[in-house]
Amino acid sequence: MSTPELTRDTIVDFIGDIFARCGDEEYLGEPVTMAEHMLQGATIAEQNGQPEDIIVAALLHDIGHFTSEFGTFSMEDTEDRYHEEAGAKVLAAFFPSVVIDCVRYHVAAKRYLCATKPEYFNRLSDASIHSLNLQGGPMSAEEVTEFEKNPNLKKIIQVRFLDEAGKHPDMQTPDYAHFAPMVQRIVDAHLGVSAS
Repeated sequence: MSTPELTRDTIVDFIGDIFARCGDEEYLGEPVTMAEHMLQGATIAEQNGQPEDIIVAALLHDIGHFTSEFGTFSMEDTEDRYHEEAGAKVLAAFFPSVVIDCVRYHVAAKRYLCATKPEYFNRLSDASIHSLNLQGGPMSAEEVTEFEKNPNLKKIIQVRFLDEAGKHPDMQTPDYAHFAPMVQRIVDAHLGVSAS
């Protein structure tokens, strides 16, 4: 999918359009759609009083499944599609580094947690285990040391836990429009635009 020329004034609607057009796609063999998964993560974050950057990062962490030139993941995949990089690339010009890092490194966070907290592996769904294997498995000790240098590590891990939490087949959530003003606030704050 080619990305149109995006601006501060169009990025929020562009993301909303992605939710509207693609959100009902199956999510990696999970019992929820892509939109439900991301909206659940954001809703859980909001209900738990998380800051807006975490809520927005949870909302957008898997956006790369829709923007990746390699398409969306399936259980038949034999190689990684790098949706985390695709998502970070689309959002990079508009969001602060903490949001971008949560998008770019939520896959690495799964590998990190499997290496540093072996019990975390037991929380993973079959689809998440399949993608973990394609993504390189648990991190090596050297990768763990390097990953821990990221200044946004704590928030990246928070978004990873929200990623795992957002897979309930019957959870009710607000739609994207509920979060859109928050997404715009994060964009405006990052770009130094004062609220009118």
